[in-house]
Amino acid sequence: MVEMKVCIIGLGYIGLPTAIIVADHGVEVVGVDVNPAVVKLTNEGRLHIRESNLEEILHRVLETGRLRASQSLECADVFIVVVPTPLTDEGLPDTDMVRKAVIRLVPLLKEGNLVIIESTVPVGTTEKMVQLAYSLRPELKGKIHVAYCPERVLPGNIVTELIGNDRIIGGMDKESVAKANEFYSLFVKGDLLATDLRTAEMCKLTENASRDVQIAFANELSIICEKAGINVRELIRLANRHPRVNILQPGCGVGGHCIAVDPYFLTSAFPKETALIAQARATNNYKAAWCTEKIWQAISEFSVIKGRVPTVALLGLSFKPDIDDLRESPAMKIVSEIVSCGDAEFLISEPNLSSNSLFNLIPYDEAYARADIVVFLVNHKEFRQLPNDDDKRFLDFCGVTDS
Repeated sequence: MVEMKVCIIGLGYIGLPTAIIVADHGVEVVGVDVNPAVVKLTNEGRLHIRESNLEEILHRVLETGRLRASQSLECADVFIVVVPTPLTDEGLPDTDMVRKAVIRLVPLLKEGNLVIIESTVPVGTTEKMVQLAYSLRPELKGKIHVAYCPERVLPGNIVTELIGNDRIIGGMDKESVAKANEFYSLFVKGDLLATDLRTAEMCKLTENASRDVQIAFANELSIICEKAGINVRELIRLANRHPRVNILQPGCGVGGHCIAVDPYFLTSAFPKETALIAQARATNNYKAAWCTEKIWQAISEFSVIKGRVPTVALLGLSFKPDIDDLRESPAMKIVSEIVSCGDAEFLISEPNLSSNSLFNLIPYDEAYARADIVVFLVNHKEFRQLPNDDDKRFLDFCGVTDS
């Protein structure tokens, strides 16, 4: 067992897996969350998120006593802040939960402690949190270590990626980089890449804004191809045979806690300099509206031709294939809009969820069998096994029928 105690603040999609993996590498960990239900479930060995292979590891670290969940912070050697940074109603990044986490941990800090922020934040935020800590505890100035180390994992494969991916370590100073490097080397097998605080903050935003721009190109291409009567996926397959071209696949928009959110951290801070990034966001948001319009059009055409309203299967709610994560999901937005305004019988299915608070879910094969119109919103593996049926009309926004 490693002679170190770590306090992880925030037991969400990143904080909880991090706490479990760190504990599994011999470190004493207390995971803190304001939600008592999350704390209770964790201490009982039950996940409040869906992630492959993680619950087995959770049971193991609970049995060894290396992990405890709590609503209260405790003194530790390393503090990690992994709380949400959502957007406000005005589309601006909200770092209030980061600020509150720092205020909570500052009274517990001792000389030599390491504070790591992993939450996605606007450039310059970590420096502001350092100044906040010093304003509350001026005697700590020059006696603690601070780093910004963004997460970069894929939901559904977090266990593997937390360990195997390279990590960016942005330090307040060289000593902070060294301290953070020492901590992450306990469980990370990927390279540990040192830089300063602002570059590390900017790196996370850059990674996701870049992906957003690339997806926007594919989504825009799909709209052009629909008008031109071209199969966009065949086009992309052919274009990608060029040795220096790698076009992504289009979908019904962009979702998730990173790509659909992080570009706004840049556009809000640098509005004059981010025209391309802002347009990519607008394009990806528009794609969901475009898909919604295509569904309405298909319903209207069916009603006119058949003289009755159709039964429509809306398949998939998550933001990406084969997970249950609904955060910022364009499929959810499309289904909500269609169900609230469309004139049809709607059958909604998400094979990765047993229930949903907004929609009555039914098995995907039943929805498919009963439907006149089948709408594929997410390319789940289950949908790719459905049989062909020439009597149905298909709206495939994610490539299920091309798989």
